[in-house]
Amino acid sequence: MLEHAAGQPWIYPVLLVFFFIDGFATILPSETAIVGLSALSLHHGEPNLWILGATALVGAMAGDNMAYLLGRKIGLDRWKWMRRPKVRKMFAWAQYELGKRGAVLIFTARYIPWGRVAVNYVAGQTGFRHRTFFFLDAFACLTWVGYSIGVGLLAGRWVHNNPLLGVGIAVAFAVVLGFVVDHALRWWHRHLEKKDAAVAAEPEVQDEKEAARIPDAG
Repeated sequence: MLEHAAGQPWIYPVLLVFFFIDGFATILPSETAIVGLSALSLHHGEPNLWILGATALVGAMAGDNMAYLLGRKIGLDRWKWMRRPKVRKMFAWAQYELGKRGAVLIFTARYIPWGRVAVNYVAGQTGFRHRTFFFLDAFACLTWVGYSIGVGLLAGRWVHNNPLLGVGIAVAFAVVLGFVVDHALRWWHRHLEKKDAAVAAEPEVQDEKEAARIPDAG
């Protein structure tokens, strides 16, 4: 069924909706879809990788910008899932990081499923310039599509005679690699937060030292 569906023309409109929804509601495994289909394409030539990549790019960008517009329109607490502690924490993280290094965050968050949704909503809610967001997001989505297709092709090459096994290996490889990338990016952002905190604390320490040098007038 998977091999048959990969060669059907309706697969692309379905995937377009798939990637679109994933941009503002992380309920669909978009990375898994593009990686698995890329591995399948390596053996059968279907789906067409160029059309698959273009579909993923357009769908991902449309979904991210929809999240941006929703964030601007409804804010960050309209729906019940937005008020969950874990989601609130993610929103707070995105808001802090977006104010410090917006371009870097928009790019790297595309590789973190919940992170990108939070950043997209917060960018809209805080009034981050839409034109800037659009072009940064376009570049992030372009690299994400290339990365996902590359993972599928690389893992799919390990199995030559069983394309479906190749798909399974590609998806498993993508999950592991995604876990590593996710945690590496989170660690990097935490490192930057600590660096920011240290820089912010320096003036206070300097003021305390200066105060210690001034003798008490009394």
